[in-house]
Amino acid sequence: LLEREGTIYVLVREGSKGRLEELRNRWGVGEDRIVPVVGDLSQPRLGCEDRISDLRGEVDHFFHLAAIYDMTADAESQRVANVEGTRHMVEFAEAVEAGRVHMVSSIAAAGLYRGTWREDMFEEAQDLDTHPYFRTKHESEGVVRNECERPWRVYRPGIVVGHSETGEMDKVDGPYYFFKLLQKLRHALPEWAPLAGPQGGETNLVPVDFVAKAMDHIAHLPDDELPGETFHLVNPEATRVGDTLNEFAKAAHAPQFAMRIDPHMTNAIPKQVRNGLKALPTVKRIRHQLYHDLGIPPAAMENRDFRCTFDARDAQRALTGTGIAVPPLSTYASRLWDYWERNLDPDLFRERSLAHSIKGKRIMIT
Repeated sequence: LLEREGTIYVLVREGSKGRLEELRNRWGVGEDRIVPVVGDLSQPRLGCEDRISDLRGEVDHFFHLAAIYDMTADAESQRVANVEGTRHMVEFAEAVEAGRVHMVSSIAAAGLYRGTWREDMFEEAQDLDTHPYFRTKHESEGVVRNECERPWRVYRPGIVVGHSETGEMDKVDGPYYFFKLLQKLRHALPEWAPLAGPQGGETNLVPVDFVAKAMDHIAHLPDDELPGETFHLVNPEATRVGDTLNEFAKAAHAPQFAMRIDPHMTNAIPKQVRNGLKALPTVKRIRHQLYHDLGIPPAAMENRDFRCTFDARDAQRALTGTGIAVPPLSTYASRLWDYWERNLDPDLFRERSLAHSIKGKRIMIT
């Protein structure tokens, strides 16, 4: 957006003004280009009543990206941020008479729909109660569709990962949860050792720079150049979970999953039997301990793939001739891995002193 003309107003919490200042310094711009609007997503009209009069008629594009994307977050905090936060955004956008609202939703709004999920589909979502994130992203998109009286566009990115050129990412989420497993495998086994792993369903990764460029371009196109109001910012050639893990294993110089476990093999066991085994206390303890040791939230493991393909013909049509496209994962997986290992690996921040290691524990010396 900074490459375009105009003032950019940014909603910030009072305690985050310092972070905004850091970003301004990084981008080399002053407060006249990026202006803070202090507020709170959980408050009606974003808690910005005092700014409505001076912003009325001054906002051409209103981008709503604020949400909780965390598979470990509780249902209530996700509802407040994702659903009520969107409703408060709509109230504020209408109060300042914004030219257009741009809502960043997610492919998670489809829930666990089976089949091909088109960009014009919404009510057809299935199994939304599988996880609060599915439900709240669907409902927050519904707020814009059903309650927003300003013109709007909706963007549904896939699973967003780091920058395809620098690898930069600001949080551990999605496929990053499995990086610690790959790192442990690298330390335990030679790179050439073949392993058995899941084939899995389809997953859809997109680098953050693609999402930003695509949104910026589509947002500024006139209505007569667009086929619809909703756009899937996804990889049109989605990959299987197993293939995705192998790309990262290759980047990590870890053993690859040469042998795939066909899901039909496990599906041969009746679902009731599988659920009964998982519910056994011993099995649950082993699973939870394994996930804990690897830093993988159980919800991330259980919702790692989708049961549908995401049609993106409207987004692709809007991006025709721009050169904006999702690069193959093989061209940037090594950059994502390198950035994670240098900056996001939890072990980098672990205190290794003796005092910390034994704190709160009972020690017996014989």
